[in-house]
Amino acid sequence: MHVITRLSRLAGAIGAVLLAATGAMLTYEVIARYFFIKPTIWAAELSQLCLIWGCLLAMGWVLAQRHHITVNAVTGLFPRKIQRLCVAFALLFILGFSLIVMRWGWDIFHESWVRGRTTGSLLDLPAWVAELSVPVGFALLSLQAVAELVALRGTTTITLGSSHE
Repeated sequence: MHVITRLSRLAGAIGAVLLAATGAMLTYEVIARYFFIKPTIWAAELSQLCLIWGCLLAMGWVLAQRHHITVNAVTGLFPRKIQRLCVAFALLFILGFSLIVMRWGWDIFHESWVRGRTTGSLLDLPAWVAELSVPVGFALLSLQAVAELVALRGTTTITLGSSHE
């Protein structure tokens, strides 16, 4: 299971680089558009692509780091064993939801691939480039949810995130 967590960490690092690239591209676009009156045809679309991929790639890492937003006002009142059961239930829900989204995302990606759909923008990128991020990101989240479920037996974890009530 350490391999999955390392894979999530690598995907999270790639996601962070993509988010930084998003910021750089948008900054460049603002400067080009408003200071030099020379907008780009690529910055908006490529920054959206980086934002989508960056966020979806990082989901597994966020789960591994316990940085998801949680509300523990009620579950925090339960005994520790019940809190762990709540964590297990949440992980099972994450896994089930991720598998469903991964499957539907794959179908959407595959249809775009087969039909050759494009974005219709000035760059006219293939639509599947953005759509592939959904099955990939949710596959990584699914794997990390399984790893967290397995690790739950040997840990004192009682929450999936940090809580500041």
